[in-house]
Amino acid sequence: MTVLSPPRPAAIERALRDTRTWCAGHTIDDRPALVHALRVAVTIGQHVPAPGQDVIVAALLHDAPEFAPTDTDIYQILTANYGSEVARIIAALQAEHRALDEPDPPIRVDDQPVLLASTADKIVALTSLLRRAQSTGNASDFFDRRAALRGLLPYFRAYQRAAHPRLPASMSAHLHTALTPLERATACAQGVGAR
Repeated sequence: MTVLSPPRPAAIERALRDTRTWCAGHTIDDRPALVHALRVAVTIGQHVPAPGQDVIVAALLHDAPEFAPTDTDIYQILTANYGSEVARIIAALQAEHRALDEPDPPIRVDDQPVLLASTADKIVALTSLLRRAQSTGNASDFFDRRAALRGLLPYFRAYQRAAHPRLPASMSAHLHTALTPLERATACAQGVGAR
């Protein structure tokens, strides 16, 4: 059983429907974007007993602003259909995603619903990256071609350390477990590139 197993609350049913619509035709980490959204929601449920419905809905819809038609006021739709808290969580996640493109992105761990969704998103994305790297048969080469990702790993580690006291222990450990092999693989890639 997961947080998405039936019977589901009506808001989660609606969020699944909207997620399918907005994710259609999009990919994240070389997989359908819907798979990513589902995994983020399920990851929260793996670590948080009885998570709040708003967090699960926000996890399902967290990439909607990127995928919704550009002529859509997505935050107005999210607020009308799911409430201001869901829209707020998603807006915070989007702000965090944008900040990753800037030097020295801030680390914020003081907002528990955002923290849970953000950590689950990182766990899913980093686990997927490692899987993709390993599937190439040459993880060092995979990471050697991704300097931006290598540059973000210290941020992800700092985030994990800052979030640790505020997360369920199993969730912090899961993020640590996702990061450690990436750090090793990228260290090997940098070592190979330096030769």
